[in-house]
Amino acid sequence: MYFLSKELFFPPVEEANDDGIVAIGGDLSPERLLLAYRSGIFPWFDDDEPILWWSPPERMVLFPEEFKVSKSMRNILNQDIFKVTYNQNFRDVITNCSTIKRDGQQGTWISEQMIEAYIKLHEMGIARSVEIWQGDVLVGGLYGIDLGHVFCGESMFSKVSNASKVAFVSLVRKLKEANYKLLDCQVHNSHLESLGAREISREDFMGIIKKGQ
Repeated sequence: MYFLSKELFFPPVEEANDDGIVAIGGDLSPERLLLAYRSGIFPWFDDDEPILWWSPPERMVLFPEEFKVSKSMRNILNQDIFKVTYNQNFRDVITNCSTIKRDGQQGTWISEQMIEAYIKLHEMGIARSVEIWQGDVLVGGLYGIDLGHVFCGESMFSKVSNASKVAFVSLVRKLKEANYKLLDCQVHNSHLESLGAREISREDFMGIIKKGQ
């Protein structure tokens, strides 16, 4: 297991352990975070743990052309129940993602330290958000890292039924229009699988990441 120092460096993802942990420690500086995502690595850790950096052996991804939108979801989109904006309230989106209650989870991995780190990336135009509104009220959204050819989804939230789903559909449609290669969903999720996401090998994922650099 590689322990990071102040040096801006990550070991090759092939050196990850069986769980997918590449390295431990370091910091959440914008430079290190950007290097991580460009290297196929993401941070994921509890507030009482050191920073853990991951590159799972199987990566959950969604190729935009394989996206499946259900008939019921299309009906919701056609009703214009929600207003969609982009990059207008990043701080509110990531803060809501950190506080929303989730089934089977005690707390959140999105600490105050992570919030401030990703806000810095947003100010640099690298971290982006989708906001879902009902009137003037923010009711859902998502955020992630934009690498220009791959969007690395991080988290989403919903305060009313279907709000986060609308955010996800809106994002995927936008990525498809812009010819993005894929949306990185990181780890397996049965709901995302129902939308067309699937697992690919770390090797295949890295090949796509590096093609755009």
